[in-house]
Amino acid sequence: MIDFNQPPYVEKSMDYIRKAVENKKICGDGEFTKKCNAWIEEYTGTKKALLTTSCTHATELAAILSEIKPGDEVIMPSYTFVSTADAFVLRGAKAVFVDIRPDTMNIDEKLIENAITDKTRAIVPVHYAGVSCEMDTILEIAKKYNLLVIEDAAHGVAMASYKGKALGTMGDYGCYSFHETKNYSMGEGGALLIRDEKNVENAEIVREKGTNRSKFFRGQIDKYTWVEAGSSYLPSELNAAYLYAQLEVADKINEKRLSIWNRYWDGLEKLSDEGKIVRPTIPEGCVHNAHMFYLKTRDLEERTALISYLKEQGVQAVFHYIPLHTSPAGQRYGVFAGEDHYTTAESERLVRLPLYYNLSLEQTDYIIDKVNVFYKER
Repeated sequence: MIDFNQPPYVEKSMDYIRKAVENKKICGDGEFTKKCNAWIEEYTGTKKALLTTSCTHATELAAILSEIKPGDEVIMPSYTFVSTADAFVLRGAKAVFVDIRPDTMNIDEKLIENAITDKTRAIVPVHYAGVSCEMDTILEIAKKYNLLVIEDAAHGVAMASYKGKALGTMGDYGCYSFHETKNYSMGEGGALLIRDEKNVENAEIVREKGTNRSKFFRGQIDKYTWVEAGSSYLPSELNAAYLYAQLEVADKINEKRLSIWNRYWDGLEKLSDEGKIVRPTIPEGCVHNAHMFYLKTRDLEERTALISYLKEQGVQAVFHYIPLHTSPAGQRYGVFAGEDHYTTAESERLVRLPLYYNLSLEQTDYIIDKVNVFYKER
């Protein structure tokens, strides 16, 4: 069976984990956490990056720093992972879902303004498959209504950009994921990107249990104390060590993933030209990071048949999110603003094909062949 996903593994992974153990410091903010933070800052240009225990926690941290409170409303797409909404619902806010664009599966920027009320506090654009939302428009709307922008860039780590700017660096806060399924992985992990210097100190405090411990370790104060409500969002050094080995060869990993993505694109071109499938759209000004290759079938019935056929052929292909507004919690904690023209319909057509660092081009060609055979027989 060709797996849908395998976590990335590189040569120095175990060496760095061993070094972390030998350093006699395996809790948070050791040598490798600092190296990961520095790499993200250098590669993206963000003012500050803080490694976290997950992208979920990075988003929760952003919600706390944004002072989201009960009664607030936060605008986001319904076609996203539950963590996008959870972070704000936990603060007592209501998730206001907006329809997506069928070309990118991202929030439709033209519908955001109509969803704004006097309770709206923030907009959360989700960069699906590492392809950017239309950020110029979103940032203009946020400025006009004095709203915060918190980018869910779980899919868009580092290599993906919008008009030359790394995803996660344009909003007030950006949230990265280093989950097992992402381009670069630490098993469970994430990072918060902070655009403005004024927000850095408070972020460090909340992340470090509400204490000014980070300033103490830098020698800026004689002792540390509890100064704000916070939690522990620091990942283990073992996880950070595993991740840093990949960041050192991030370009190599990115090039390999792009080669697979491009292989799919070329190999499925004929089916696309014949109108049998739809391939991903990369708008002008957007650079993607080959986080995902998906295709869209005619409808849910055809998608189910394709996934079943590929499984019979030894290929694990999967669908993706069930729109949040259709879920029990989504109906309890959120509301859909406007009409659901595309969110549900497009989500039912989407199939994700295997794409990971250790997938060979020979395996990719096999998958392409099986997809073509499936449609030849229909």
